[in-house]
Amino acid sequence: MDKKELDLILQEGEGLKIEFKESLSNIDKELVAFANSEGGRIFLGVSDDNKIKGISVDNKLKSQVQDIAINCDPSVEISLEDFGDILIITVKEGKDKPYRCASGFYLRQGPNSQKMKTNDIKEIILSQSKARFDELISPGFGFDDFDHEGLSNYLKKAGISTTADRDDVLLSLGVLDKERLNNTGVLFFSKSPKKYLINAYITCARYRGLEKVKVIDRKDMENNLIRQVEDSIKFIERNTLLEYEIKGLERKEIPEYPIEALREAILNAVMHRDYLQSGANVQIDIFDDRITITNIGGLIRPLTKERLGDISIRRNPLIADLFHRVHWVEKMGTGIKRIKDECQKHGRVKFEIETNGYFISSFKKKTGGVNEGVNEGVNEGVNEGVNEGVKLLREYIQKNPGKRVPNFEKALKVPAKTIERWLGLLRKDKKIEFKGSPKKGGYYLK
Repeated sequence: MDKKELDLILQEGEGLKIEFKESLSNIDKELVAFANSEGGRIFLGVSDDNKIKGISVDNKLKSQVQDIAINCDPSVEISLEDFGDILIITVKEGKDKPYRCASGFYLRQGPNSQKMKTNDIKEIILSQSKARFDELISPGFGFDDFDHEGLSNYLKKAGISTTADRDDVLLSLGVLDKERLNNTGVLFFSKSPKKYLINAYITCARYRGLEKVKVIDRKDMENNLIRQVEDSIKFIERNTLLEYEIKGLERKEIPEYPIEALREAILNAVMHRDYLQSGANVQIDIFDDRITITNIGGLIRPLTKERLGDISIRRNPLIADLFHRVHWVEKMGTGIKRIKDECQKHGRVKFEIETNGYFISSFKKKTGGVNEGVNEGVNEGVNEGVNEGVKLLREYIQKNPGKRVPNFEKALKVPAKTIERWLGLLRKDKKIEFKGSPKKGGYYLK
C-alpha cells in the first residue's frame, strides 16, 4: 500500500470489496460478510464519508482484531497491514461458507453488509460448487487489447482523479489478479470484449409491425459494457417517437417510452445475464406496440418473481459493483422498483416480467396513450388540434410556403427526425404536398 493507492481508494469510496470503519464496533459483521462473498479489505480509521479519522495502531489493536476473526464460526482468515494511523484488514474469501458472527450470517451486497435469511444461507451452501463468471481469469486476454480510453472514461464517470499506475487502479477495482484481467475487467476495459467472451454483446432490432418478420433497423453493440448500454439507449431513441406538448411558448418533450426505466432494465440484463450459457447475448426488440429486453439466465434461488425488488441476489456481483461506482446502479435490489416508478410517472407504458430460464422485461404501450391519441387525431384531421406539433408545422407551412426540412428544423427548433414524422402525418392526411425538384422544391398546403 502506498499513498497514491490509498488516495485512489478514498476517492472511489466503499464498494463490493472495500469497507471503511472508524472503530471495532460491529467489525465481526464485516469480516463474515467479506468471507461469505469474495473477500475484501476493511480500512480501520476511515469514516463512511471517506475521511481519515485515524486510530491508534498498536499490538493490542491487532490482537483484538485477530481474536474477533478467530471467534467467528468458522474462523475468518485475515492479514493485517498498518499504514500510518490506519489499520488495513484484508479478508480472504472463505473456503467453508457460510460464516457467521455473534449477531448472525452476513453477505456483502455492493457497499453494504446485509444479514442473510434462512433461504439465503441455503443458497450460499448450494452455490459453493459453482464458479463465478465475473471473477474467473480470462486466459486469452492480452494487454495489447486493453482500452486505455475506456478506463479513462470510466474513471471520469466515477469521479476519480488519480495518478496511480494502471495496474494499481485495476487492482483497486477488483478486476486484476496476478497481472491478469478477470472477465469483469475484459467486459469493462477491453477494446473488443466479444473477442474473448463470445456472448458479451447486445443485439438491438426494430421491426415493422407486432412480430419478428420485417426488420427495419438492426445493430450489434460489441464495445465495453458502458458503451453497450449507452449505444443501446441511442438505438432505442432513434427508433421510437418523441412527441412534443406545446403550451404557449413552452415545449415539453414526451418520449414514447420512459428512457430511464429502459436504461435500468438494460443494466439489469447486462448485470444478471448468464455469460457462461451459449447464446447469452442480451436482445432488445422494438415493435410497434412494445419493447422487450431479453437475457438468458433465470432467477437465482432463493429469489422468486414475487420477491423481485425486495431482495438482491446477483449473478455477477463484481459487474454490478463497477456499475455502482459510476452511479448507474443505486441501492442493490431496487432496480425493479425504479423501473415500475418510472413507468408509473410516464403513465403510458405497462411494465411486465416473464422468467423461465430467461428473463424478459416488457414495456407495452397502453391503449389511449399519447401515440394512440396522435394517430386518432390524425385520422380525424390535423385541424382538430390533437397533435399540437403537427398543427404548428402546418401553420408554419401555410405562412412560409416552399420551405424544406432544414428551414422547419431551424424555425421550430425541433429535430429533423421529428419534423419528418410530422410531415409524414400531414402527407397521410393529404394536407400538404411537395412541389418542385428534390433538391430545390418545398412543401405547400394542398
